[in-house]
Amino acid sequence: MEFDDTELGHDVLEHFRSATRAWLEANCPKEMRGPASSEDQVYWGGRRAQFASDAQRAWFERMVVRGWTVPEWPREYGGAGLDVAHASILREEMSRLQCRAPLMSFGISMLGPALMRFASETQKMEHLPRIARGEIRWCQGYSEPGAGSDLASLNTCAEDRGDHFLVSGQKIWTSYADLADWIFCLVRTDPAAERHKGIGFLLIDMAGQGVSTRPIRLISGTSPFCETFFENVRVPKGNLVGSAGGGWEIAKYLLTHERESIGDMSILPPGVARLHKHAILAIGLEHGRLTDGVLRAELSRWEVDSRAFQATLQRLREQATSARGLGAFSSVLKYYGTELNKRKEDLAMSIAGVRGLRWSNQAGAADPSGDTARAWLRSKGNSIEGGTSEIQLNIIAKHLLQLPGA
Repeated sequence: MEFDDTELGHDVLEHFRSATRAWLEANCPKEMRGPASSEDQVYWGGRRAQFASDAQRAWFERMVVRGWTVPEWPREYGGAGLDVAHASILREEMSRLQCRAPLMSFGISMLGPALMRFASETQKMEHLPRIARGEIRWCQGYSEPGAGSDLASLNTCAEDRGDHFLVSGQKIWTSYADLADWIFCLVRTDPAAERHKGIGFLLIDMAGQGVSTRPIRLISGTSPFCETFFENVRVPKGNLVGSAGGGWEIAKYLLTHERESIGDMSILPPGVARLHKHAILAIGLEHGRLTDGVLRAELSRWEVDSRAFQATLQRLREQATSARGLGAFSSVLKYYGTELNKRKEDLAMSIAGVRGLRWSNQAGAADPSGDTARAWLRSKGNSIEGGTSEIQLNIIAKHLLQLPGA
């Protein structure tokens, strides 16, 4: 379906909205509407990916053809070339139907924007279309055992060997490294340089000889996190993005997109629906309202705050330029969004009461999935991943509020 933009102003957007709504209603399978009930219902793509159902495959393939896995990316990179206004309408119409994202990907939310800004055209053409089509699953190699919040102290070394780098070292908290095909990685290219200037941004094939991973188990019982090890891994020079010492600038830019995506997770409509459903099951209704007035007020307050945050995020996205992104304001979104998510999981535990402490599914429980305690425990990590809350507050104080240093 093509859209005729020869019409003027408001009419163009309304034509796009009506056409998009009709297409989504006709092409998004009923099974792909509403929140995913388990991890295998989320499609991450990659070399080893398998579809959970025919409906999931059909939805993904239809969206890929339209370029709507990455609607704002240029067409030559696998996107649809939509501007901010058209992309916003697409998101709104998908939300209205509760259409699931056809593809979840760190390549889309983090690496893609960084490549768009810093990579050579050869690198863009090699990697961006494959990200858009879900052919490669990426993970992020930033933190190390001795370099977490102080990321610039990283020690993973990339030794220049002429036509390639020889990479040795370790990364930690590498989300889904055991399932990923490639990793975008910060490496020390010049140990003698000032620490922020001796860092490179390297793309590494996880199937390469000398790369290994080991899962990390969390208190919640499961975990996406891994340790990742590099033992004399040969990486072609062509996999270096930017200059050998320019990785820190790329890393900071990528982090703004990561923080935005982390903050965004708290305001998804399924989160609201899940709380309402659990509250009705656990507490009951009287005259169409929850019988517990205090909990009713807390739920309302959280929903109002979430909707205000969503409106703020939408406004900032419309104002941001593709070249600069959100900059330091991404720290505001990350901090406030993760606080909202933790409040959401606190509310879920309050709703479930003692039944929320059950570790496995129990027939008749207020939490039908049996995952309330696990989700509550997992939410505590939101204050750490993507940069701790303390780091975000420091960035806000320095770069947005212009407060004097200590």
